[in-house]
Amino acid sequence: MAGVQTAVALRERGFTGPVTLIGAEPHQPYDRPPLSKAVLLGTAEGSAFDVDFEALDITLRLGCEALGVRPGAHLLDTSAGPVPYDSLVLATGAEPLRLPGAEGVPGVHLLRTLDDAERLRPVLARRHDIVVVGAGWIGAEFATAAREAGCAVTVVEAADRPLAGALPAEVAAPMTRWYAEAGAVLRTHTRVTRVEPGDGPGEPGRVILDDGSRLPADAVVVGIGARPATAWLAGSGIDLGAHGEVVADDRLRSSVPDVYAVGDCASFPSGRYGERLLVHHWDNALQGPRTVAAGIVGAAAGEVTEKYDPVPYFWSEQFGRFVQYAGHHTAADTTLWRGGPAGPAWTVCWLREGRLVALLAVGRPRDLAQGRKLIQAGTPMDPLLLADPAKPLKSATA
Repeated sequence: MAGVQTAVALRERGFTGPVTLIGAEPHQPYDRPPLSKAVLLGTAEGSAFDVDFEALDITLRLGCEALGVRPGAHLLDTSAGPVPYDSLVLATGAEPLRLPGAEGVPGVHLLRTLDDAERLRPVLARRHDIVVVGAGWIGAEFATAAREAGCAVTVVEAADRPLAGALPAEVAAPMTRWYAEAGAVLRTHTRVTRVEPGDGPGEPGRVILDDGSRLPADAVVVGIGARPATAWLAGSGIDLGAHGEVVADDRLRSSVPDVYAVGDCASFPSGRYGERLLVHHWDNALQGPRTVAAGIVGAAAGEVTEKYDPVPYFWSEQFGRFVQYAGHHTAADTTLWRGGPAGPAWTVCWLREGRLVALLAVGRPRDLAQGRKLIQAGTPMDPLLLADPAKPLKSATA
């Protein structure tokens, strides 16, 4: 997404020079959200972007892996040889974390690429027993699809609740019952010790848990997080952060001249939140490229471009619910509920110094749309009005 959108945005900005889009995968560039939904369930063959690269005079170099950068020589080293650049945009995204000790075990899957989804599609079609490791966003989405396909699903989570890394306990704990309502088993406070292959062809494998229990598994899907795909930048002189991400500035420029970074592989300083953000979500890969394209075109014209400081946004479809989140919150922010988690639709708001900084909306898309604008504007809010789910969020201002 980030690479394609940068190339398209450059043309929209009037850039007339050569634009080359390099990707390690052999497929036409594609969108990722459908992979855990339509592609996985077989209701769509793929999710290629509807972009006419030829008409935009964008050169695609597919199946070409980036191996290193030599900033002093303005060269990108690739599996097909060195490629010279005037401006280089790093948009390598993130790669899923692997389950230690499970690499190479038959039946263990990740879900990040089109190939991953296509390998998993026949597994779901056969309605097998599936164990999902990790109750984060991707684990919940895959479990949703697997239950929809008629599979028996057990989700194993090391923390005490789903989405432990993203949401506080009081917000995430009520989501536990979503699994049971969907017919999936959720086992929290539980870690996978090892995965054993089946005893013979067609025989299910086993997942051994730290409490000694054994789960039959025709397939194991690992969704325990992702890290920026930047190991290939070692020795380049490009600064990387604590999570391995490219440390970009407020215009998404890296630490070396003429190299930008956008999407899941880069963090940026947020003036709105007063800290550096690393956002692994689709909307960031859509918004950031506009800043990068403006910077490349503007630098040539001597213009000063706008800072990149978005209100982060993402959505997830899980167990029949549409979950949306906008903004960024910390444990120090004040939590305020609109409706209760026992109901079908509710919203949680986070306030800082009387202003809305983030909200999570379950089945309340209007709250999300209005709240996103209020966060952007920094509008002071009235907590009493905000807590009334019958009142439009936009009318709850102080």
